[in-house]
Amino acid sequence: MKEKGYLNLVLHAHLPYVRHPEADTYIEERWLFEAISETYLPLLINYEKLVNEGVDFRVTMNITAPLITMLTDKLLQQRYLRYLLERIRLAGKEIKRTKHDKPLNDLAKMYFYQFKEFYKVYKRKYNCNLVEAFKHFQDIGVLEIIACPATHGFLPLLNVVPSAARAQIAVGVEMYKKHFGRQPRGMWLSECAYVPEVEPYLREFGIKYVLLETHGITYANPKPLHGTVAPIISPNGLVAFGRDMESSKQVWSSICGYPGDPNYREFYKDIGYEADWDYIKPYISKSGHRVDTGIKYHKITGKNCNKEYYNDSNAKAVAEMQADHFVASRIAQINSVAPNMKNPPVITCPYDAELYGHWWYEGPYWLYVLFKKIHYNQDTFKLITPSEYLEKYPDIQECAPAISTWGAHGYNEVWLNPGNDYMYRHLNNIAERMHYLATIYQDPHPLQKRALNQCARELLLAQSSDWPFIITSNTMVDYAHKRVRDHVGRFNALADMIDKNEIDEPYLEDIEYKDLIFPDIDYKIYI
Repeated sequence: MKEKGYLNLVLHAHLPYVRHPEADTYIEERWLFEAISETYLPLLINYEKLVNEGVDFRVTMNITAPLITMLTDKLLQQRYLRYLLERIRLAGKEIKRTKHDKPLNDLAKMYFYQFKEFYKVYKRKYNCNLVEAFKHFQDIGVLEIIACPATHGFLPLLNVVPSAARAQIAVGVEMYKKHFGRQPRGMWLSECAYVPEVEPYLREFGIKYVLLETHGITYANPKPLHGTVAPIISPNGLVAFGRDMESSKQVWSSICGYPGDPNYREFYKDIGYEADWDYIKPYISKSGHRVDTGIKYHKITGKNCNKEYYNDSNAKAVAEMQADHFVASRIAQINSVAPNMKNPPVITCPYDAELYGHWWYEGPYWLYVLFKKIHYNQDTFKLITPSEYLEKYPDIQECAPAISTWGAHGYNEVWLNPGNDYMYRHLNNIAERMHYLATIYQDPHPLQKRALNQCARELLLAQSSDWPFIITSNTMVDYAHKRVRDHVGRFNALADMIDKNEIDEPYLEDIEYKDLIFPDIDYKIYI
């Protein structure tokens, strides 16, 4: 029987570039280590299980250039191995400490064996390179990896200096091609932020489609016939898939979303904050800050109540029921719209990858059972990637997408508000200066060229949308301010040296080592 519709599930894998070779006391590096343990390794392990079990599944992911760089960085790989060994030792101590409390002891053993498995898979199976691991699943046809702007720059605001927005797209595509050996067909626009002015750059660098927030489709002109259950194509030839609100609410909503089930693991209770200081001190930040260890013993239970112990078996049973509910909901949704459509509907479900595992501990298992249930338990719809859908159904309604983001209230206020607006004066100034430098230095000597390329790196790193987002969300605010200040300062220092033809090579070498990203960048991309 031919399927009536499709599910396009997209995972957005991104972290800001955090690498501090000068010290190992920056707790922000743990963002990467936690994401590897809680999201990227569990996803890869489940992808492999599905392949080995003969399950026909499809999933789309983007892996941003900062994340690619960190996942392939030898220093960070070694630091992650050390991080895992610390977790193994801590879980081993927890097994001894909890030996008279069976529920806790069982959980301590669960974490001990989980960390040991991650160490074995990461070091021995994947040789510490998860980018190659994800590439394998793309190469065998179950995963489509798409590109992203170079440092997750917020394009609507960067386009004040058009060469800056263009370079974000160009460098992101080149980084993708280097690591995945092919031209990307799609791009995840940072923060799903769309303005029509960036379309020429997307088309210039071979991007065929993007993912948009719901109102980027529903407010398109003319109004799309089928809302977000069908892609649209812009007058410039760019295809846009829109986020489906119903399926998003089932997973994302803090009120009724799946991750809030009381049987699931509680994110906010970790022994890093609860254990005695002398006991936990060797396993937290070297700066003395208490941080998450990944060992969490309680379930959500409810609000304003004592938290009960977590039960992994019960949580998995809930995940299986929720997967059934999600499948049934998509069947009902597709059955309701398919009879009125020329092409089968496609329900697009984009999520932050880190939701699965990091924030929602059971998320990778939910995906695993969801894909199996879609494969075995129904024949109404199939999983599909955007590229596969476009190959099957190239006849698409032409509409001009609407300006949109997936931030709070749907537009720019998360990334431009009184708390972070100061940075754009500096970002625009150095972007204009980068364009000027690229234009006048057509034949630099080798040291000048190195400095010009490093200026391009510093500009890109300063433009990360993570810094204004962190300030707005009031988390690690001092670090975000510092990163903008550091990259703008390094750019201006180097640019002054270039203009004076007095380049301090030791200074250049120092920041080349600290900001070791985009090794093949050519500053002339800013002309």
